[in-house]
Amino acid sequence: MRSREEKTTSGAARNSDEPQRDASSRSSRGKRRSGFAVSRDGAAIFFEVLGQPHPAPTLLLCDGLGCDGYVWKYLQWALADRFRIVHLHYRGHGQTPLPKDFGQVSVADFATDVLAVMDASETERAVICGHSLGVQVSLETYRQGRDRCAGLVLICGSYRNPLSTFKGKQTLGDLLPLIQTAVSRVPRLVGAFWKRLLPLDLSYQIAQRVELNGELVHREDFVPYLEGLSRMDPRMFVATMAAAAQHDAHDLLTQITIPTLLITGRHDSFTPMTLSEEMQQKIVGSELHIVEAGTHTAPIERPSEVSQVVQSFLERRILTP
Repeated sequence: MRSREEKTTSGAARNSDEPQRDASSRSSRGKRRSGFAVSRDGAAIFFEVLGQPHPAPTLLLCDGLGCDGYVWKYLQWALADRFRIVHLHYRGHGQTPLPKDFGQVSVADFATDVLAVMDASETERAVICGHSLGVQVSLETYRQGRDRCAGLVLICGSYRNPLSTFKGKQTLGDLLPLIQTAVSRVPRLVGAFWKRLLPLDLSYQIAQRVELNGELVHREDFVPYLEGLSRMDPRMFVATMAAAAQHDAHDLLTQITIPTLLITGRHDSFTPMTLSEEMQQKIVGSELHIVEAGTHTAPIERPSEVSQVVQSFLERRILTP
């Protein structure tokens, strides 16, 4: 088994880790285009494409729960000089409409949507890159279409029920049935409460205390997540959370034969580092990188570090295998 574990000391100030920007780099990113794919059940799935045109290798980005791209802000910019970037919005997320049936929001459904986006964007094969819930979606995409996956980049995520390891307790999993009941019985009341729950500034302050490394995250990098979450239908959020809790890809890990990179934050309490370590032990030839000062939002806490690690992996394992 080939394994590679890299550890970094990431305690430096956030500003020193920001990628360097220049005019020539910006001009080489190409135009951003967007569209809708039609999934197997007829659902319209929003996607966008940026970076280099064919035949540049494609990196397909899969978000976390309630996200529509905030975490990829720096990574996609850094990689767009050499790669073609495809990013989709899950059902009921961002610019993708709510599903007709909230029962069709399983991780497998999201993976089917990924493959539909690959078809619509004329992508034969891609490196599937996921953050948080996107790790589960990436694994399920490999299960459904392994011949279309050139590699996997799995960032701060889990291969099984994330509610069972959230903050090291089962509390969220235990509360899920109560949350589901409240949302289903009084959706309008819950929706109104959801949108007015907390002002953005206070939500950001709470996030800093609960999970984020406040010394590394800029407010303007995280607030888009809070804004998008406030616009999301709470029924969709809870249904997706329940679907993630039911997903398990443990059986798949030993079957993965493509280049795989795992990135984890030392202080991630949402999807603890041990989950990435377990995946690294199971996936033959996989590499593990630990962001020492990172939490669950490592890609925007240490953007240059994460971008450099991903780019090195792609150059070594994908461009010159």
